Amino acid sequence: MKIRIIGACGSGKSTAARMLSKHFTIPYFEIDNIVWDRSEESLRFPVEVRDRTFREILAREDWVLEGVQHHWTGESFERADVIFILNPHVFVRDYRIVKRFIRSRSGIEPWNYEQSVSNLWKMITKWNHGYDMDEVLTVTNQFIHKRFIVKNVSEMIQHLEAYEIEGTTYKAIM
Repeated sequence: MKIRIIGACGSGKSTAARMLSKHFTIPYFEIDNIVWDRSEESLRFPVEVRDRTFREILAREDWVLEGVQHHWTGESFERADVIFILNPHVFVRDYRIVKRFIRSRSGIEPWNYEQSVSNLWKMITKWNHGYDMDEVLTVTNQFIHKRFIVKNVSEMIQHLEAYEIEGTTYKAIM
């Protein structure tokens, strides 16, 4: 099963990907970790490395792939069996962004990168409130038959447990 999750900052993409991965016993990947070399602050992988890693993931039999990126990841929408646009209310996303910031800065929760106040502001204003849902819908319109707009991971699981892909019903491992 190949699942693509897209949504604004704070929508719960990473959490949903981890939960679906565990629920259906398939690997998950964060697109940010394909883009960013976490060995140094603000260091991107070369585009060739990023693209090779991306293609290797898409070639796998099963995956959950999450990320906000859609300009260079179009092939993931094509190859996915199902596409989820995760869209909780904007204020729920704000709360999650601030909560993650506090937990990260206080050392309660490790994060992939150093959280700064300027980055917090950018996450809230640009990547959450400035998220262009119309653009995402346009990019995924050709896949409307396998695209679902959901508010949480429970809705994703409901769709997946009922969704038939190429004649095979995927059942959760409980």
